[in-house]
Amino acid sequence: MNEQKTTKDQDRPASGWFNYVFKLWLLFFIGLAAVMLFFYGITNEWFGKMPSFEELENPETNQASQIYSSDGYVLGSYYIENRSNVRFRDLSPDLVNALLAIEDIRFSQHSGIDERALLRVAWGVLTGNSKGGGSTLTQQLAKNLFPRGENLSTVQLVIRKFQEWVTATKLERNYSKEEIMAMYLNTVAFGSQSFGIKSASQTFFNKLPDSLLLEEAALMAGVVNAPTRYSPTRNPENALRRRNLVLYKMADYGFISQAVYDSVSDLPIDMSNYGILDHNSGQATYFREFLRGELHEWASKHFKADGSPYNIYKDGLRIYTTINSRMQQYAEEAVQEHLGKDLQPAFFKHWEGYTHAPFVFPENDVKEEVDKIMKQAVRRSERYRLLRQAGISPDSISKSFRTPVRMRLFSWDGSIDTVLTPLDSIRYYKYYLQASILSVDAHTGFVRAYVGGNDYRYFKYDHVTQARRQVGSTIKPLLYTLAMQEGDYSPCFKVPNIQYSVQLFDGSFWSPRNSSSDRIGEEVTLKWALANSNNWISAYLIKRFSPQALVQLARKMGVNSPIDPVPAIALGTPDLSLYEMVGAMNTYANQGVYIKPSFMTHIEDKNGNVIERFIPEKTEVLDEVSAYKMIELMKGVVESGTGIRLRFKYGFNNPIAGKTGTTQNQSDGWFMGITPDLTTGVWVGAEDRSVHFRTIKLGQGANMALPVWAIYMQKVYDDPTLGITKEDFNKPLGNVAIEFDCDKYDAEQALKRRNQQQQFEDDF
Repeated sequence: MNEQKTTKDQDRPASGWFNYVFKLWLLFFIGLAAVMLFFYGITNEWFGKMPSFEELENPETNQASQIYSSDGYVLGSYYIENRSNVRFRDLSPDLVNALLAIEDIRFSQHSGIDERALLRVAWGVLTGNSKGGGSTLTQQLAKNLFPRGENLSTVQLVIRKFQEWVTATKLERNYSKEEIMAMYLNTVAFGSQSFGIKSASQTFFNKLPDSLLLEEAALMAGVVNAPTRYSPTRNPENALRRRNLVLYKMADYGFISQAVYDSVSDLPIDMSNYGILDHNSGQATYFREFLRGELHEWASKHFKADGSPYNIYKDGLRIYTTINSRMQQYAEEAVQEHLGKDLQPAFFKHWEGYTHAPFVFPENDVKEEVDKIMKQAVRRSERYRLLRQAGISPDSISKSFRTPVRMRLFSWDGSIDTVLTPLDSIRYYKYYLQASILSVDAHTGFVRAYVGGNDYRYFKYDHVTQARRQVGSTIKPLLYTLAMQEGDYSPCFKVPNIQYSVQLFDGSFWSPRNSSSDRIGEEVTLKWALANSNNWISAYLIKRFSPQALVQLARKMGVNSPIDPVPAIALGTPDLSLYEMVGAMNTYANQGVYIKPSFMTHIEDKNGNVIERFIPEKTEVLDEVSAYKMIELMKGVVESGTGIRLRFKYGFNNPIAGKTGTTQNQSDGWFMGITPDLTTGVWVGAEDRSVHFRTIKLGQGANMALPVWAIYMQKVYDDPTLGITKEDFNKPLGNVAIEFDCDKYDAEQALKRRNQQQQFEDDF
């Protein structure tokens, strides 16, 4: 009995130990099974939806559509989020190293979850000595691709964290480390309305990610942690400390030497190239706004694979335009140089001391008319629209327009920060002359430069395509074209320089006046008449060929604006757009073929697939000989007519065909300049037609518009990389039996008449 009892007593500890170990293993396997079941449930969406591989491959991020110039520069973007994707090879090595140093140094070693980092975090929580988070770049990417949402409970937040783990492992299985790095930098926000490294690099430094300097790359890597706290514009001291921490980490991990760290960390943060890429800033702002409307119409008629129409704000389209970034820059500079330095100061001086400046009305009506214009301007303003929309009474609105407020005003010397009543600011802007310029490749119809006004931030109205203004004498080349083609006239054909009258439909007569008294009563050539913008010869031609014929020709040359077929159109009374006029004039440079000016070459989707190509529309309007005759006629404008200052003031000695235009009361100044490679038109005038110079000397197109063309072309010719030549226009193929030297033509005609007379006498 005692022996048996002893034996049992000896066996009990072994049996208890076995049970204890068994229970531990049982708990372990149960826990393991629970963990496996938990992750199985996450994968199979028991706890909520998980992103599929297709969704990870094509995340639902709003990608900006980017506008490219013909020479490869980004002009701007259309976006809800200013985001554009890049590939790993587009990243600066310094940027990659900086991001690894500050965010995930073991990125190349883990498989999405860094166990060592998790243990470090757990130890920090237990000891109260936390040393940073444990999320890898892949986990952060999963979080960006699979947003958590708001107002999650603690349980939901824990589940979502594990869901991100599963998503991270999916990403690691299906993508390379380089692809994950690029995807992460494409999804993160950097502040200043920039999403993704490409947009951020352009916003902060005006460069692409592969061109970032070491200190710039370190700043970008540091900003992603907290874009507001480390913003170099809002919190520059925090940004500097954060950037230097990134540099310290890079030195600590061997990406840079200590000497490099010491020198670079002493550099200040350079924000001189900082600029938020919004719709009001950057190059070609008027063009980009015009293009937005064109793209909206295009997108509504083109559909993605899922059947939905393209969205220019979300689908990451790449729009390749015909604009040349350097020519665009030269055009914008030309407007600024002429108006800012010469014309606008002259206009201010011209109106000094006048009570009702800068409006021109009959003296007894001036106050009433000015009040009417100001009231209309108030009602058209954005401030008035918003106040009316808010239900503010008319009396309160009127009072608000007379209450001084702080505002920024446009000036050619830079924005003016001042306090002014909104009504006074409207009157201030009435003084400003506006300018627009459109430059088209003569051979292709591609628009190379497009300036719709002085500054899109302050003047939203586009004077290239939106505005229609009286064209003045710039329409006369179309009238002379009828004489060249329909009448088979020579440029040296002579017409008596006398006043002509044309009978109107009501039986009255239209008899235009001339601004010049030169050569009255003499016979003058068509070349001389066009060069000197003679109105009497225009009246002769419109009487000879009819207003209807001129309208029909204008239609063939791309003019779609309404034109009343009355004799006065011979002097340029129709309101047409600069876009229409440049397209029409380019017909002469293109041997009689009208090419509709085009703005885009092709559009790609976000993956680089071409989804649309644009082919310029062409229409044969004139025969080559008639087009060449008109080029020779318009050369006379520059050689000896109203455009002669291109020779004596601006020093051009290459072949140029041109035409100035000045409308009634000098409200509009025009110049159309044609070279073998470029057709460029310029318009200058005020918003209101009652605002203008009071003298023809200052208000003519040769003084207002021609200098813009001259400055622009000087810059173009000074840039040999553009390939714009100074050669002469191509003659039509074959023998062109036309004499453009009118002295020789007169001698030939005299000889011909003598021969005819001699033949007549011989016959009798």
